[in-house]
Amino acid sequence: MDLRLSPTTLPSTVRPSLVPKNMASQVAGSEPGGFSGALKSALGEVSAAQKDANRLQREVQLDNPKVSLEETMVAIQKAQIGFQATLHVRNRMVQAYTDIMNMQV
Repeated sequence: MDLRLSPTTLPSTVRPSLVPKNMASQVAGSEPGGFSGALKSALGEVSAAQKDANRLQREVQLDNPKVSLEETMVAIQKAQIGFQATLHVRNRMVQAYTDIMNMQV
């Protein structure tokens, strides 16, 4: 899981000025998946990072000479950072939902 974001890796929904004109309708929300697809993809990546970290941790505990402790610790940290970021996104979404529901009409 690569956590670095460069201007070229940002999704086009974040930087709509760089989207070609013929794709503008897809960015506006007509594309299937959209936000929910991106969220599912991100959750899948976090889950995969956690599974990979667990696998490496198990291999280190079994004294597999092909798996280094450093590689395992980096994988565990990546999984932890991804999980914390997911929790922050979830908390923000719940807070936004609560704020919208408490608005006076």
